[in-house]
Amino acid sequence: MSTPKKNTRSVPRAPITKAEESPTQRLDRLVHAAAAPLTGGLSPVSLSLAMADWAWHLGVSPGRQLELAALAAKLCTDTIKADGVIPGDAGPADDDPRFRHEAWATWPFSQLRTGFRNTETFWHEAAQVSGMTAHHANMTQFFARQWLGMMTPANWLTTNPVVLRDAIESGGTHLLKGAQNWLQDVSGLQTPEDLATAQRFQVGRDVATTPGQVVYRNRLIELIRYEAQSDKVHPEPVLVVPSWIMKYYILDLSPHNSMVRYLVEQGHTVYMLSWRNPKASDHDLSMDDYLRLGVLDALRAVGSLSGKARGVHAMGYCLGGTLLAIAAAALGRAGGMSDTKALPPLKSLTLLAAQTDFSEPGELGLFIDESQVGFLDNITRGKGYLTGEQMAGSFQFLHSRDLIWTRRMREYLMGEREQQNDLMAWNADTTRMPARMHHEYLTSLYLHNALATSAYRVEGRAVSLADIRMPVFMVGTQRDHVSPWPSVYKLHHLCDAEITFVLTSGGHNAGIISEPGHLNRSYQIDTRPAGGAWVEHDQWAAQAATREGSWWPAWHHWLGAHSGRKLAATPIPAQAILGPAPGDYVMQRYKD
Repeated sequence: MSTPKKNTRSVPRAPITKAEESPTQRLDRLVHAAAAPLTGGLSPVSLSLAMADWAWHLGVSPGRQLELAALAAKLCTDTIKADGVIPGDAGPADDDPRFRHEAWATWPFSQLRTGFRNTETFWHEAAQVSGMTAHHANMTQFFARQWLGMMTPANWLTTNPVVLRDAIESGGTHLLKGAQNWLQDVSGLQTPEDLATAQRFQVGRDVATTPGQVVYRNRLIELIRYEAQSDKVHPEPVLVVPSWIMKYYILDLSPHNSMVRYLVEQGHTVYMLSWRNPKASDHDLSMDDYLRLGVLDALRAVGSLSGKARGVHAMGYCLGGTLLAIAAAALGRAGGMSDTKALPPLKSLTLLAAQTDFSEPGELGLFIDESQVGFLDNITRGKGYLTGEQMAGSFQFLHSRDLIWTRRMREYLMGEREQQNDLMAWNADTTRMPARMHHEYLTSLYLHNALATSAYRVEGRAVSLADIRMPVFMVGTQRDHVSPWPSVYKLHHLCDAEITFVLTSGGHNAGIISEPGHLNRSYQIDTRPAGGAWVEHDQWAAQAATREGSWWPAWHHWLGAHSGRKLAATPIPAQAILGPAPGDYVMQRYKD
């Protein structure tokens, strides 16, 4: 097992609470919070530093200027030559979905397309100047892509041949419908159609419908135990820890694609942790609170109902998986943790799209540096939380081409409203994050990579992922912008446990919600034995077997192989029932 480079920077303390603020600190906070809507919640200092880094290094590099000037001249010449395609002739195909329609192959739209693609080529090269920090270079490239994504000819009526053709064929009715869509979005008024759509996916009626009961509740979580749907069940229960950034029922969507329902139908006893949506009074909830009130209290409740002697298969999704890895490492270290007498042992660990090494966190890391964290602290300190809208906006920004510009083009220029599905309805059901916890996980995990460098502390003692010794099942997804799969894979060099790694098609959410029967799904899978040799992620991808279909059955069989012989299913004890699933906490919603 290789050892990551030690991070010697200390993890900063929690942000100053409102009660500790001086008048000048309060003034700074109010100014920054007032500026946040103008910058989309991004630190203007962070953006300015990246721009200055690029401009200064380019300004003192005449050779680089000459290279870029020559490239610009060549690309301009190529664009001008593209006018050789005449109406009716077929131009070259394009692999960009925005320009794939055959109408883009005719002049003058072929020339517009060529000009835009050449502009993308230029800025991809121009955003890189020797001497820039890697963080600023990545930021420059990202925001250049964002600007070009907004300015593409595919987004505008007069330069998009597909939109123009649709406007003519519809006699302008689609443009009128698009204008109505825009007016509704700007005004916030809901039409009867919107209201009917909103009623299609009601929690507890259409989604989150797997039968179960709330069997434990504290100030931060509810714990749901699902009713058995088979005569016999594996003796070891499965405890699911979702991310607190999301409502838990992404893992219990519609009956046909509910992971929970699939597990209980295969003979697993499943417990689901449901996080409470925090209020302003929860400002000081910390990462330690999420560990103790969340994972450990839930584990203790599972032990009291299923038997402390039985092991538990623990599964965590996204940041829920990161927190679960922290818990497993803290429990596995010499001396363990205090007050663990009632905790059942962890039989296995499953991590879905969950990072433990944040040295390469993908595009989400572009928004996280000291300036950005300080700016976010000033935004959240006044309210006590980060709003669900702000979090959702950040993820939309990462996928702006598909989630913003292409979608708005179809809605506003072609009058097509996207038909909502269960995953989209869940995505709109946003949650808040307490200010202190938000600060701690950004600084500890993203800024300082404390978990991977054994600098993260629980109960004042360092936590090492090398103390995870139970079998691990990990899943990464090919198109994940939140938890890139090479980053997820890095647990291989942080612990020597047996790791079965799965790389599945899809993105952060769709790749996980990949039920049997879902079309066009495939995955790769391979197991490294305990103490096995280190293999780089690209080498792993080149040699791991590829299988068609859903990865869920592979996980079910893996759980079964690490479980005892099936026993007769028993009902949920009546004295433990606090109310039916999906519970109360998942229903908590706020306007912001």
